[in-house]
This record gives sequence, C-alpha cells and structure tokens, in this order.
Amino acid sequence: MQVGSPASAGQPPPYQPSPPGRVNPWPVVAAVLAGGWTVAVTVATQAGGWLTDQVLLGFGRDRVGWLWPVLGLTTVVLVGTPALLLALLPRSAAVRATGRAWLGATLALGALTLLRVVPPVHHEAYLAALAAMAALATLVVRWSARRSASGGPAGPASGGLAGAVAGVTTGPVPLLAVAAGLALLLPWAWLGALGGLLETVLALLAAAALGLLAASLLDATFWSRFAVGRPPRPARLVLVGGLVAGVTLLLLAAATGQSGAQLPALLTLPPVAFALAALWAATWHAAGTTDTPDPATDTPGPAAAAVRAGRVATAWLVGLAALGPLAFTDPEEITLLLVGTRDVPFWVAAAAGAGLAVAVLVAIVYAVLLARSTSRTPNRRVAALTAMVLLVAVGVVDLGPGQPGLYGERLLVVLREQADLTGLPAGTPGRAGRDARAVEVYRRLVSTADRSQADLRRDLGRLRLDLVPYYLVNAVEVDGGPAVRAWLARRPEVARVLVSQRLRPLPAPAGQSRGTAPAPTGPEWNIRQLGADRVWSQLGVTGAGIVVGSSDSGVDGAHPALRSGFRGGDDSWYDPWDGTRTPTDQGGHGTHTVGSAVGRGGIGVAPDAQWVGCVNLDRNLGSPALYLECLQFILAPFPAGGDPFTDGKPERAPQVLTNSWGCPAIEGCDRNVLRPATAALDAAGIFVVAAAGNTGPWCGSIDDPPAPYADVLTVGAVDAQRRVAEFSSRGPVAGGPGKPDVLAPGVGVVSAMPGGGYAALDGTSMATPQVAGVVALMWSANPALVGDLARTRQILRDTATPAVPTYRSKDPTDACGGPANVTGAGQVDAYAAVRAARP
Repeated sequence: MQVGSPASAGQPPPYQPSPPGRVNPWPVVAAVLAGGWTVAVTVATQAGGWLTDQVLLGFGRDRVGWLWPVLGLTTVVLVGTPALLLALLPRSAAVRATGRAWLGATLALGALTLLRVVPPVHHEAYLAALAAMAALATLVVRWSARRSASGGPAGPASGGLAGAVAGVTTGPVPLLAVAAGLALLLPWAWLGALGGLLETVLALLAAAALGLLAASLLDATFWSRFAVGRPPRPARLVLVGGLVAGVTLLLLAAATGQSGAQLPALLTLPPVAFALAALWAATWHAAGTTDTPDPATDTPGPAAAAVRAGRVATAWLVGLAALGPLAFTDPEEITLLLVGTRDVPFWVAAAAGAGLAVAVLVAIVYAVLLARSTSRTPNRRVAALTAMVLLVAVGVVDLGPGQPGLYGERLLVVLREQADLTGLPAGTPGRAGRDARAVEVYRRLVSTADRSQADLRRDLGRLRLDLVPYYLVNAVEVDGGPAVRAWLARRPEVARVLVSQRLRPLPAPAGQSRGTAPAPTGPEWNIRQLGADRVWSQLGVTGAGIVVGSSDSGVDGAHPALRSGFRGGDDSWYDPWDGTRTPTDQGGHGTHTVGSAVGRGGIGVAPDAQWVGCVNLDRNLGSPALYLECLQFILAPFPAGGDPFTDGKPERAPQVLTNSWGCPAIEGCDRNVLRPATAALDAAGIFVVAAAGNTGPWCGSIDDPPAPYADVLTVGAVDAQRRVAEFSSRGPVAGGPGKPDVLAPGVGVVSAMPGGGYAALDGTSMATPQVAGVVALMWSANPALVGDLARTRQILRDTATPAVPTYRSKDPTDACGGPANVTGAGQVDAYAAVRAARP
C-alpha cells in the first residue's frame, strides 16, 4: 500500500492538532448527552428484549419473531438520529468523528440484530450469519471511509484481512493486543465450556469478523481526532478517545450473540476501548511524526506502519474479547429458568464480572506503561513473551480447572416407519394380561427398529458418527451439524431431523435443592382434600402390589419417606445423564413428585405402592432423546449397562407412570415427536399421567409434549378452595381431545426433598403424581383393573368433584371455549374412585 497525502491515497495522518482559537463547548456537551442517551437506550433495549424472551419462555409462549428486528430499528432511530447530527453539524473534528463512529456502530447493530430471528436451537446457522454479516459491514465501512477520504470511488484496498494477518508480526503493539485479549478469555476458559466443533469454529469466525468491524469503525481517522499536540498527548487520547470508543464498542457488544449472550459482552467490551486508546498512543510514539514513503524504496513510512499496527491490534483485542461469550456459553442456557441456583446464569455473570475486572486492569496497566511512556517504545520480545505466556495460561486453565472438550448438540433422526401396534391380543384381565401385552408391544417395536434402521446405522458407522438407536419411537440420535442434518433429511427413510439439546458442563456442581418445611405430623391438606386418607382408614387400601414409575430429575432413594418404597433390583433405576447406579436427585423436583405419589408419613397418596425411576432432566433442562430414553426404560426396564434392544424386561414395567415435565421447542421437541412413545405405552397397558403445564391463565397453553396427547391423562392444579390455579395450563388443544382431563391439588403441596427434608411447592407438577397415586390405589383395590386404561380413565372422570374455574379476564375470548377446557372433569376424588373401582 502506497502512503502519500491523505487526499491522494486515502490514508489519514496519524494525528491532526486542533487549530488555535476560541473553543465552543456546546458540541462537546451535546456529545456527552448523546453518549449517555446511547448507553441508556442500548442497555434498556437489550435487557428488555432478553427479559421479554424469558417471560415468554416461562409462560410457554412462542418467541415473538419480530421482537428483535423492532428493537434494532428502535435503537437505530433513537441512537442513530443524535449520532447523525453529531456527525454533520458541529465544526469540531473530534465531535464529528464521535458521531460517525456511533452512527456506524448503530447501523451495524440494527443489521446484526435482524439475525436474532434465527431460532436459538439453530445456533450454528446464527453464528455463520453473524460472521458473514459482520464481514459485509466491515467492507461497507471501509469502502465508505476510503470514498470519503478520496472524494471519489474507492481505490485499492488498504490492508484488509490479509494486511491484518500479516500485520500481527510487524511490531509489539499487536502482540500486546493479543495478550490483552487472551487475558480477557481466561475467565471464560475457566468458567465456561465450548460447544461442538462446527459451533466453535463459527464462533471464532464471527468474533474475528466483529474484530475487523471494530477496527474499521475505530480506525486511524477516528483516533487522530483525539490526538492533540506534537507528539499527541496520551492522557486526552486515552480518556476522551477511550470514552467515545467505549460507547462504540457497547453498540457492537449489543449485537454480539443470540439473546442472552450479548449481556456479558455489554460489560466486558466497552472497557476494552481504553486499552485500545493506549495501544494507539503507543503506535504513534513508536512511529514519530513521519507519514511519507521512503523515497529510496517507495515503501510506507513509520506512521503508515503504525496505522496498520493499530488496526491489527484493534481487530485482535476486540475479536478475542467477543469470543468469550460467543464460544463458551450456550445462549439457551442463559435463562431465568436456571436463576436461583449456581447454574449457567450464575457462572456467566461470574465470568462477565471477572472479564470486566480484567478489562479495567488491562486498560490501567496499558495506559500507565504505554501511553505515558514517551521516552521509549514497547519491547517486542516482552510483548511476544507476554502473549505466549497468556496463550499457554488459557490452555492450562481450560484443561485444568476448566471444562475441556467439545459439547455440541446432537441430532434426533425420526424415521418414517413406526411400529404397527394394532390388533394386539386382548389377553386376560389384570396384571398377567397386561404383562403379556407389554411383551408383544416390545417385540414389535424392537423388530421394526432393527429392520428399518439397518441401512442408516451402517452408513452412520462408516462416517464414524456416534449414534444411539431407539425403538419406542423409531429413531436414532447422532452427532452432527447442519451438513449432517441436511444429508439425513434427504434420506428416503427419514421423516424429520430434530436438534437434541445437550447441556454444557458447569465448573462446579449446581448444588442440591433441599427443603426447609417441617416434617408432616399427619396427612397433608392435599391428601385430605383428595380423600386418600379415608381410602386408607375406611377401605383399607394403600397401594400395595402396584409399582409407580417416575421420569424426572431423579429421586433421593435415602429419604425416610421413600427409602422403603424403592422396588430394588438391577432394573429399577436408570440415569442416562450421569450414569448413577443408585437413586439420587440434585434438583429436588423428582423427589418431591415421587413423594406425592407414594411417599410415607402423610405426603403420598399411595404410601404402600413401590416406585422405580429414571433421570430425564438435568438442571431443569432436557432433550427429546433423553425424554425418549426414559420412556423406553419404563416400557422395558433393563439392568445397568444393558442393551435396551435385547435386555429389556417388559414384564417388569411399572403399572403407572407419572410425568411432571414437558418438552418445549427450545429443547428441540416438535409437537408429535413423542406421540409414538405414549401410544406404545398405552398399548402396553401402562397408565401415563402428565402435567398440563404452568403456562396459564392463557387459553390453548397445553401444548408441550406429552400433555396434549389423547393417550395420556393430563392433570391441572387447584388450590385448597378447589379453585383452578391461575398458572395451570388450559385447553383447548388444537385438533385434539378436551384438556385437561382432571385436576388435583397443586398449590402449597408439601412433599419430600433431597437430604431428608420437606418443602411446599406449587405447580401442575405437584398435582400430577397425586393422580398417579390415586390410580395405584384403584388398581391395588381391584387387580383385575390393571391395564384397563379406558375403564380407569372413565372412573376418574365420572367420580371427579366440581372445581371453580378461573379465567385470565372477564373477556369472553379468555374463557377458553368453556369451563371444561379449564377444569376438565373436575378434581379427582380418591375415595369415590377407589369405591367405584372395587369389584
């Protein structure tokens, strides 16, 4: 690149002293006010958008696709307007440079925010689009800068990516920028975890593109407006230029990542600007004042090299600072659903706080050592050694206290052919008939999966892709990104391919949830409201002989209310998440629900029934494959380490299954993915009870599988006054049966918690296991009824007592089409149901 005068070569001088004369303070005041306004609007829109996403998620509502584009446009209007005025009106070159930088960053934010219409489950696609859009924005900014400097069409490219790559070895300043960026990566390498290989590569590309965009916005022209004096005074450059650049980086941080990932970037990126200012000051100290080519060689002079070194330093430092939140966090896990525990939001906040401290420390150190060091230039060897030490430190931290490895999502491949379960033999009434039917269902399911998956398994094996086959739904879970997904979707035997979520590991356990409520001294209010205590005392039925299965977060098998009820054996517990061999529970949700079904000491409806369990949730999050894996274990339990296809024992299946969970789209499920699974359990004679969900009082909120399915009994919640809880999800279910089916107490329900404690919790999760307990009482009272699902459901509905519906408002459209879509058949009456079930 030839460097001559700015007008002829498009290359700005390293600094431009302010002309003498009286200074008008009002443009500076306007810039200060505009800067404060920019920060306030940006932080408010980004935090507000994320909170809106989280509220919608908490209420089970779909993402609003237009939310982020509208917020981006709002930011462009509210922030871009004053930035445009600053860029055009004042006579001060520094104020105009301020306006141009903020305007460019605001327009980039508006464009990059549009990408958040991509669903979070497709993170690779988002990162690829972010990298491409940021690179395109970089080209536009550089073309505009060259055109503005030359007064005509753009000339030859001035450096570009090739110049940035080559420039990293031209001097100590880029090496110091790399060192600072690696220091900012340290907290993320320690407290975060990478995704899959493709996801990580795309995050690197996106971070690099954002770094180049920052280098284009904060170029030599920008910094020269704050470089006053000959040589430039570093204090003004660092303080004033750093503040203006910090607002620019705040705008870029707001565009960095999906909803949630940008929040830590809002903390860590802006302070980087002060370190950048110090690095630019150091480049000019090293270059002196020369800005002309060497006449003997016609090569760029020292100032041109300084400009290139400053641009490269900006790209490296901003890119590495952006890489942390982009690569080491999954935005879907930065959620309010995990707030309150030491889970991902806690560790992201810790990493962001540490990153902020590191950024401030680096800015202070660089300002002191570089910007004030006018007598000598930075030592290249020291800079290189510092960068190398920090690179090694990042690797050591990641491999040591960090979470090394790749933790990408997997794919659930659902095949077109599903097992034909029609024409099953009726068999004899009771347990023997149900077991025979379960054996035949298991045989048909396995046979269909083995035959129809053969070609697919062989081809996946040739590609060395790790796979897990399933038979309950004829499906295969496999590693792979968008390319593998596209290839699988084109295969003739494949119906559809879903993303099966995987959690990234934590630097420390999230901690076990424990209860603080006192131990019950008799039957709890919900037990009395159901009439279960009267079933024990007056009818002498306590659930003996029946086994209730649980798919949930786990069970504390040592809890005094649950210890004696565990069925035992090598096929009564399965943990596909952590591989535990004995019943355990960290979250507490599963312990509480099992306690409400079969717990002793006044908390469980069927205290003498036994239980078995499977862990389908970890840290309150799941995936379609692991939900399926637990349902498969329930149909045909197998010993630890066994093969579900060959070692399953359907005759050991529990008679009743309680499910206080749902699989929303954010976890990878679609509406029908688990429908073959519940149909098979129904065909096998296993009574499946499912929670309606806690997304009321909106109508049509029973929508996450398996609650909408006709072959499960869907349970809503009431309070002690038999009023439907406002959080209880309601019907109608589109194109399906009336839901919920029945209600049970779900407000302030006391049950077991890990560690031997107790707690009062709310939710349809609490109501559901009580209905499973009522079914256990009915079948214990009449063993001939075991497996007769239609008759059992009818008894529950016929004997239910009225409940008081609640509505979102008095608007008729909020009535959900009638009380039946809110209350179902009413609250379950255990005493009446058991009496009706007896021979």
